[in-house]
Amino acid sequence: MILIDSNIFMYAAGADHPNKKPSIRFLEQVSRGQVQVATNAEVLQEILHRYRALQRWEAGRRVYDLARRIVPVVIPITAEIADAARALLDRYPTIMARDAIHAAVVVCSSLQAICSYDRDFDGIVEVQRQEP
Repeated sequence: MILIDSNIFMYAAGADHPNKKPSIRFLEQVSRGQVQVATNAEVLQEILHRYRALQRWEAGRRVYDLARRIVPVVIPITAEIADAARALLDRYPTIMARDAIHAAVVVCSSLQAICSYDRDFDGIVEVQRQEP
């Protein structure tokens, strides 16, 4: 199973960009059940936060609803995951807290990888990053 990062949903829904079509193709595979995926509660929060901050709430609702519809497995952020994120932040001083949370979800949930365009995950040896 692969964790989907928020940027996959946002590129798929956003303006023309080199990452748009690959993101759409990947999410189509997900919706057809060809790829086993999960997301986490923080990814959903990031979608809500970003679109609200951009004052693009209508688009944000659509992206959020798409994520919930095609990815039924949403991993909660537990104290165990927060503790693992803290340990990752100690180990990797350049990563950001949200990335540490996502990486901790991958580690604690024994997921295969994270699907993301965020190259900051490449420096975390416990996590494999893949792009669509």
